[in-house]
Amino acid sequence: MIVYWLLLLPTALIAYLLGSMSTLVLSSNFIFRYNLRRLGRGNDWLTNFRRVYGLKGALVLLLVEVIKDVIPIIIGGVLLGIKGHAAVGRTFAGFCVVMGRLWPVYYRLHGSHAIMPLIVSALFADKSLGIVLVIVVVAVLAVTKYISLSAIASALVVLAASFLILEDRLCILLLLFTGLAVLVRHLPALKKISEGTETKIDLRKIDLTYKFENKF
Repeated sequence: MIVYWLLLLPTALIAYLLGSMSTLVLSSNFIFRYNLRRLGRGNDWLTNFRRVYGLKGALVLLLVEVIKDVIPIIIGGVLLGIKGHAAVGRTFAGFCVVMGRLWPVYYRLHGSHAIMPLIVSALFADKSLGIVLVIVVVAVLAVTKYISLSAIASALVVLAASFLILEDRLCILLLLFTGLAVLVRHLPALKKISEGTETKIDLRKIDLTYKFENKF
């Protein structure tokens, strides 16, 4: 039992701390060499990043997000794999990454949407589930333009599909907790949507690709 705790604790710590890191801030500071908060609308949304840096910047940002989420999940699989529970380690790490994204320690627990880490976690749990989440997120976002609804829809899919796809009981429970955390975090957005105060994602194309010619 002590060995399991020695493996779970570093997994949780690494996954949560990496999940708490802002991908937008990391990309701005270490890749584009510019503080995103000083640009565009002055927020940390993906739409603002795309507005400033163009489609290329958004793709780079998503790549950084994926890598940031994948690293702790792989580490969790390796550590728990020592005791023959690699799948549980990956699912547990994915849960911790999502928790960090929703309630980041670096930003006074004021997090943002955890759609990407949820998708990455699902892909590592079962590829078909991850693919379904991608389709659901894209479809809901295309129709409604609400990121919150995409997050809620993906969480509901995880909650419904976990029992049908996964076999390991611990993996099922961990993925259920992961989906439930995302769902609970975004439920208040339903009231805003009904009142018409929830912000829609701005997909209008603004040509700022010239910024890639500059050195940051």
